[in-house]
Amino acid sequence: MSHAPERCRAAVLGSPIAHSLSPVLHRAAYAELGLGEWTYDRFEVDEAALPAFLDKLDETWAGLSLTMPLKRAVMPLLDEVSSTAASVEAVNTVVFTEDGRRLGDNTDIPGIAAALRERGVTEAASAAVLGAGATASSALAALAGICTGEVVVYVRSEARAAEMREWGERLGVAVRTEDWSRAAEALTAPLVVATTPAGATDALAEAVPDRPGALFDVLYEPWPTPLAAAWSARGGTVLGGLDLLVHQAVLQVEQMTGRPRAPLAAMRAAGEAALAARG
Repeated sequence: MSHAPERCRAAVLGSPIAHSLSPVLHRAAYAELGLGEWTYDRFEVDEAALPAFLDKLDETWAGLSLTMPLKRAVMPLLDEVSSTAASVEAVNTVVFTEDGRRLGDNTDIPGIAAALRERGVTEAASAAVLGAGATASSALAALAGICTGEVVVYVRSEARAAEMREWGERLGVAVRTEDWSRAAEALTAPLVVATTPAGATDALAEAVPDRPGALFDVLYEPWPTPLAAAWSARGGTVLGGLDLLVHQAVLQVEQMTGRPRAPLAAMRAAGEAALAARG
């Protein structure tokens, strides 16, 4: 009697993908869980190449991690999308079932919440978000369960401001938008989430208040950012991009392998070592 092939392959897809830490994190989890036969690779795939890539995967594949620019492009190619992923129109996790179905989920949102919870941040009277990209909408979705008051989003254009107000309505978050020129005001909020590209918040470092609250800066390279360093120096709670990466990867490993508790500490240590090796 022939057995079905083992489902033990996974990978991260995106473009560009060379700098992704996902292989380091997932392989560390497999090693810790004793899953010696599992493999996790990275593939450079853009929106145009995605349908053909998915179609050629066989039954040895357990799942995929998706980064930009594929989080939205994958949605029409799936059989089912979780309510979490649908809420922000972004899928970063695909799990393949034994009967060949493709299930999409978003682990960024619960990953943000879990990372904050780990540092003791379970509730905030208000919050500020710097930036308005894809990560900002995931941040709003996570804040829906944490923030009891309004979230002020600082953006560079009225088009982005309108977009973020719309996300707020969809996600049930009271969102107010302000122009980026007033971004220094954000730093007095009890919880600040910076979702901007490298360099964008550097000028704000000198405006960090004497007794800051919590800062979640989603960058991880280079780290710490000037803003995170200034925040830390003044005694505030600081979370970085690696915290988000590790917590969302923990949830991906659990979904793909079916194991209930992925090894957070081992995954974080592997990520820290990989970043240190990059210098």
